[in-house]
Amino acid sequence: MDGFKLKRIYEAPSKEDGYRILVDRLWPRGQRKDAVQLDEWNKDLAPSSELRQWFDHQPPRFEAFATRYREELTAKTEDLDRLRDIAKTKWVTLLYAAKDEHHNQAVVLKQVLES
Repeated sequence: MDGFKLKRIYEAPSKEDGYRILVDRLWPRGQRKDAVQLDEWNKDLAPSSELRQWFDHQPPRFEAFATRYREELTAKTEDLDRLRDIAKTKWVTLLYAAKDEHHNQAVVLKQVLES
């Protein structure tokens, strides 16, 4: 198994990224679709709009956000299992746009995928 990595979508793509999947509900500002070299954009794996707006990238809300997001992900087992299968043969890089590298949905998603 290779596994899962996190990367801001604003960082240049590299061949070490393996399977590149954007896990944001909204398209990242200033990014051209042809430049980011995505294998997939999965809006369904992103937090609901309501949860994303409530969290508003405020670190004090992160633990509550993570708990609520994990609950949302329980309904996404098919997508999660598919990504786990891909990760058995190559890296899966979870791409996100947030500036905060420690308090964002990709961090939570990676934990869920690895559990």
